[in-house]
Amino acid sequence: MLRTVLTRSFPHLSRLSVCRYSAAAIPAPNPQPEVHYNKLFINNEWHDAVSKKTFPTINPATGEVICQVAEGEKEDVNKAVKAAKDAFKLGSPWRRMDASQRGLLLHRLANAIERDAAYLAELETLDNGKPYAISYSVDVPLVVKVLRYYAGWADKWEGKTIPIDGDYLCYTRHEPVGVCGQIIPWNFPLVMQSWKLGPALATGNTIVMKVAEQTPLTALYVASLIKEVGFPPGVVNIITGMGPTAGAAISSHMDIDKIAFTGSTEARNYPLLIVGHLIQQASGTSNLKKVTLELGGKSPNIILSDANMEEAVDQALMAVFFNQGQCCCAGTRTFVQESIYKEFVERCVERTKKRVVGDPFNLKTEQGPQVDDEQFQKILGYISSGKKEGAKLMCGGGVAADRGYFIQPTIFGEVQDNMKIAREEIFGPVMQILKFKSIEEVIERANDTKYGLAAAVFTTDVNKAHYVSTALRAGTVWINCYNVFGVQAPFGGYKASGVGREMGEYGLENYTEVKTVTIKVPQKNS
Repeated sequence: MLRTVLTRSFPHLSRLSVCRYSAAAIPAPNPQPEVHYNKLFINNEWHDAVSKKTFPTINPATGEVICQVAEGEKEDVNKAVKAAKDAFKLGSPWRRMDASQRGLLLHRLANAIERDAAYLAELETLDNGKPYAISYSVDVPLVVKVLRYYAGWADKWEGKTIPIDGDYLCYTRHEPVGVCGQIIPWNFPLVMQSWKLGPALATGNTIVMKVAEQTPLTALYVASLIKEVGFPPGVVNIITGMGPTAGAAISSHMDIDKIAFTGSTEARNYPLLIVGHLIQQASGTSNLKKVTLELGGKSPNIILSDANMEEAVDQALMAVFFNQGQCCCAGTRTFVQESIYKEFVERCVERTKKRVVGDPFNLKTEQGPQVDDEQFQKILGYISSGKKEGAKLMCGGGVAADRGYFIQPTIFGEVQDNMKIAREEIFGPVMQILKFKSIEEVIERANDTKYGLAAAVFTTDVNKAHYVSTALRAGTVWINCYNVFGVQAPFGGYKASGVGREMGEYGLENYTEVKTVTIKVPQKNS
């Protein structure tokens, strides 16, 4: 989901990189990094689950167990919430801390992550399956950028003085919400953790975070760095466990003041939108906690006939296949104007057949495995559905290795809007290419979805670009590019894609209460 500065020095990363890194700068990885932490992190201490339960975390490249991890449940969430609540009490070290000092701690955390970048990238690739070159050159640097960005905001998120009528002094305070429950997905474990930690800590909140059960290891290592750099006990608590137990306990807890959830298609057999509804309901039936949600998408990528063909093909493939297709904003509905449809499809197929799928620790690999067997089988089911409903399989469509959860990058042509693969979020390396005639037609079809997370349009006509981007019902619209993320810019969706925004200054609002203070004065003067 993350694209930064384009580079031609490392073409097998789909021209994805970060400006300070290059192919030559990526250190040789250790494909078997040591796992240092596998317990719950509560009050700056490591704990077994109260039940003593554990669950396995799996290497998706082999299907083998990496290690056992503590399985937190309701009792563990209660312990974590108590620690977070105590850390948020008036007069606590965290509440008494200068805002500039909070910023300094976030800077120190960013520095520690940057110091351990290679190890974190190795652990992310081991547990998640994404290519190590991407983990090291894209994900970890973005984590550092996010934390440094919000470190800078810590002492600049200011209230106002307001000239109300009468002999009064009126001002607003930006205060932290309190104890924040945060639930993060498995597709970008480190990045999503930073998106949640950065604004919440900059504004002075305390955190109980449940990380995805598929990918718990890097979050736990970051927890050790949080303690190392000096965050007070109880400010950040990390729970590993399952959604229906630990996640549900966070969502309904009476002492949690805000919930932030980012999901990836399904949560252990619960469709993502149902999870979003359950979280909203849990908020409403408990203490009406504030809720922000990011619930995926089915993003349209529109290629007009006047687009630069080479760039459009390059970006459209990256829009679908980056991160094994496991991106909430993936441009899986590729709409191509009929006069260039045939050439566009041919070029995409030619490029896709050359895509390197394999060992994620090999620096030449472009696509690693899907995250687990559940996701693997789900994607294969969608491919089967596409064939049955009459879409034309142009390439791929099968398993790509004898072991592990590898799927061939797949392209379907002649896709119709009513097909299952064109309606539902697949979350895998499956591209659907649809044909359209006019701009008005494609706008209507692009918006005909319950989702509204992202969209893109490729054209050399600036008037068409602005017209289409205005008409599309999506929280982010890219023009002649895709997956461009800046920590300074907000991200979030329309419609069923979610509630609220993350990143940028907008991301601070979710973690802030605005208090109005009015004081009677003897005489007001201008």
